Formats: sequence, C-alpha cells, structure tokens
Amino acid sequence: MTKLTQWLWGLALLAFAWAALTMGALGLELPFPCQEVLWPLPAYLLVSAGCYALGTVGYRVATFHDCEDAARELQSQILEARADLARRGLRF
Repeated sequence: MTKLTQWLWGLALLAFAWAALTMGALGLELPFPCQEVLWPLPAYLLVSAGCYALGTVGYRVATFHDCEDAARELQSQILEARADLARRGLRF
C-alpha cells in the first residue's frame, strides 16, 4: 500500500466518522457545544495542515545546507566543458 492510499484511507475514515457524528447516524445526541465544534472541524483541520506544511517548508529552506565542494566541482566541470567545446569550434 502506497503512502497516498494510506492517507486517502485515513481521510475517508475521518470523513465517515465526521459525517456520522454530524448527521446523527449513530444515534448519539451530542451536547450543543460539541456540535458547535464538530461542524467546522474539517476547515480547522485543513487550516492546521496548511500551517504545518508551510512551517515545514520554511524550516527546510532555513536549514538547507550548501555543498561548497560540489559547487566547486560543478564549476570546474563547466569550465572543462566550455574549453572542450571551444576546442571543437563553438564560440560563446
């Protein structure tokens, strides 16, 4: 099972539980404060997931490591390729 299927199954399970609780399919009579919180719960979860994703991307960008050695190696390979192409008659 892929990660996407796991997420989709989890979301489907949460959606089923939410729908069953809000529509009264289980026969439970929830108090009014619980119903007030239960109705906008999907919007709260969506906003929370967005904030988590934004925070994760921001953290990963802030802690990104530069590879100085790899950058020098790439620059030297670029210079070698340019010299080889210039030797073959290509002008830049």
